[in-house]
Amino acid sequence: MNILILGYGKMGKAIEEIAVDRGHEIKHKININNTNALKFIDPEEIDVAIEFSQPDAAFSNISYCLERNIPIVSGTTGWLDRKEEVEKLCQEKNGTFFYASNFSLGVNLFFKLNELLAKMIRGHKDYDPDITEIHHTEKKDAPSGTAITLAEGIIAGNDVFKRWVLKENPDTDVAAHQIPITSIRENSVPGKHIVKYQSDIDDIEIKHTAHSRDGFALGAVLVSEWIKGKKGVFNMNDFMNF
Repeated sequence: MNILILGYGKMGKAIEEIAVDRGHEIKHKININNTNALKFIDPEEIDVAIEFSQPDAAFSNISYCLERNIPIVSGTTGWLDRKEEVEKLCQEKNGTFFYASNFSLGVNLFFKLNELLAKMIRGHKDYDPDITEIHHTEKKDAPSGTAITLAEGIIAGNDVFKRWVLKENPDTDVAAHQIPITSIRENSVPGKHIVKYQSDIDDIEIKHTAHSRDGFALGAVLVSEWIKGKKGVFNMNDFMNF
């Protein structure tokens, strides 16, 4: 495949390495320093765009691709208040749009485990959930998209909880129907997510720890291979056939 990379930071570089190892060609690499190069790209030369940019650039990057009939795979978080607009544009253009808050196959198994646990614990109201996410200091948004997906999984499986709230300090008040998310930024942490249910008697905890960006990058490349020839809006549930 001929690949357009939108966002050439650490994730973009990891995607490039894995894609080339799998026999693909990187036709263009776009970052904040060369966005003008987009106007010179021939859409006919691109099989898929992989987008890991910044929250303030994601919507325009994705729209650019859909307007030009370039299939787009996006993993940028922090812009999802406009996701419905993108999905509508995709349908209007008969395009291809794949979004995931996390492309790691392990994380997506973790999502399903989280949903199952939420359903199992639904009848046991003594347990209160909270989520902690830890990432590198360069991550711009908080909480992480993965933490939000985990919270949404709990809400879907347990109707006691209605929304999540970012717990910016230990004294933040959290209502009984809310799920607190704590975001921590530390040097050189690819990603760690912890879901904990606490009661007066005991705690139940599940955790996913990423050791590098390679799992995210590999998942993005595998998805890009999978969407070839497909039209519509897709996510990791489609890819992993859950």
